[in-house]
Amino acid sequence: MPEKIFERLNDASGVYFEGTLVERRQTPFQLLEVYDTPELGRIFRLDGFNMTSERDEFFYHENLVHPAAVAHPAPRRALVIGGGDGGSSEELLKHPSLEVVHMAELDPEVIEVAKAHFRKVHRGAFDNPRLKVTVGDGLVYLRATPERYDLVSMDLTDPVGPSVELYSPATFALAKRAMTANGALTLHIGSPFSHPKRVRETIGNLRQVVKRVTPYFAHIPLYGSIWGFACASDALDPGAMTAGEVERVIAERKLPDLQYYNGETHRAVFAIPNYVRALVA
Repeated sequence: MPEKIFERLNDASGVYFEGTLVERRQTPFQLLEVYDTPELGRIFRLDGFNMTSERDEFFYHENLVHPAAVAHPAPRRALVIGGGDGGSSEELLKHPSLEVVHMAELDPEVIEVAKAHFRKVHRGAFDNPRLKVTVGDGLVYLRATPERYDLVSMDLTDPVGPSVELYSPATFALAKRAMTANGALTLHIGSPFSHPKRVRETIGNLRQVVKRVTPYFAHIPLYGSIWGFACASDALDPGAMTAGEVERVIAERKLPDLQYYNGETHRAVFAIPNYVRALVA
């Protein structure tokens, strides 16, 4: 029987979808759920939070990856912290200059369920020889790795409970250490409407570590809100690119199957409303 799948945005509001449970399991790290829904297809949830869906995954994954990847002249190595559904890695692998995309995912059961249920999200990325998967704590990996990456994407759960540490200046400093001199870090920062404190604090934490922090925003249907992202880099400024420059890179790299991202949307996500400017000034 269909049931209402609720997720709170904050203490006073939230979003719901109707769906039918496909799988529920408690892993050593989190509660994992898969639902089939008429609105968004199959939905992936962790600890009661909606992570991704078949129908709208490109809203999130294309915006997390491509603004920074297109701004980089020729990214060769990329690191995804988290992202066990494979969506971020699949977008990165579209860039032909990338020789390796390294995913560091804490929970092996997330990868297992993604492979079983979410091919429409990862589109076979786990079979791509350029994808390297390490199962383990991303923070531990960042502390130990000698590798340097052109792009680092933190594709993580919200900064709630134990995850708060992952959005701290100390963690961002570790990510910066793992980047090349002209590398970039991207991550999501929450809803400026429902999580203004979270957005302000995450941007502030990034600015303690990285010279240029460029916030940007897009609506995510699954999350029920305008959602924030940030690109942090000492060198790259994706917000300075024109629509024409972006379209030229897309054409040169022959980026396939883009359902959201183009030159005009690249410009649009960096257009910040006045109420949000106060949070990120």
